Amino acid sequence: MDINVLKNFLVLAETLHFTKSSDKAFIAQPALSRQIKQLEESLNAQLFKRDRRNVELTPAGKYFKTEMERLVNQFDHAAKRTAQLHQGEAGEIRIGYTYSVMQSFLPGMIRHINEILPDIHTVLLEINNKQQAIDLKNKEIDIGFSTNPVISDDLKSKVLLRDNFAVVLPLDHPVSPENFEDLSVFANDRFILPPRSEGSLYVGTVESIFIEAGFLPNIVHKTPFASTGIRLVEAGLGITVEPMSSLRNYPGIIKYIELKDTLQKAELTMLWHPELETDMPRVIDLLMNFGI
Repeated sequence: MDINVLKNFLVLAETLHFTKSSDKAFIAQPALSRQIKQLEESLNAQLFKRDRRNVELTPAGKYFKTEMERLVNQFDHAAKRTAQLHQGEAGEIRIGYTYSVMQSFLPGMIRHINEILPDIHTVLLEINNKQQAIDLKNKEIDIGFSTNPVISDDLKSKVLLRDNFAVVLPLDHPVSPENFEDLSVFANDRFILPPRSEGSLYVGTVESIFIEAGFLPNIVHKTPFASTGIRLVEAGLGITVEPMSSLRNYPGIIKYIELKDTLQKAELTMLWHPELETDMPRVIDLLMNFGI
């Protein structure tokens, strides 16, 4: 008895016709008859009543049909899921991300994965650049989406989006997009920036914008969370710098000046452990080719 014999039994139990069943199962009729006879012998039960004109299920056959439909369906599901897991088309993927990535392309990217690979379940964790690198190495997350991360040699990466930075201001700040001339006007402002330990390259990139303008930013508040920094700006506690993609959900509570002409850009970057290319190749392929 094997799964193919059980499937052939179910075909016959459905059609109740040996010739039609043998055609449908792509097996010669004598071979199908032998399979059914051997199956009945192994079960020590008659499954079909048959004569020259009719084939009928016995009570034992009806019971066996119901149970085998459930078993074969479970087998097919398990076989499909096993193949999907092997090919990286099912299972769970853990994604670390920074705020600006979530505010830009990440929701659409996750939706794209779910549409193509509905059996992939995603776990989303907001994690700073430094912790993402640690968690990727320890395989506590599968993929990281960072902004201007420091990339170690044992991880792979791809820049998905280069975004302009913007200076974020409270609504009553005297500088506006209309009267802004150059960054030197912010030399005496109080700044809210992430701690350098949260992402040294990112913070260094932001600071370099103002160093090139001739001053060091006066950092009076530090927070690793962009949403917190923006709320502190709204409260008038200082100004900050964020990628443009971080500012989509704050209409009417802050204002900002996009720094279109600065060489420094927010590089929204995907990072992953090389082993993921073997474990979940379809996921990596979808992410690498996702149009942003």
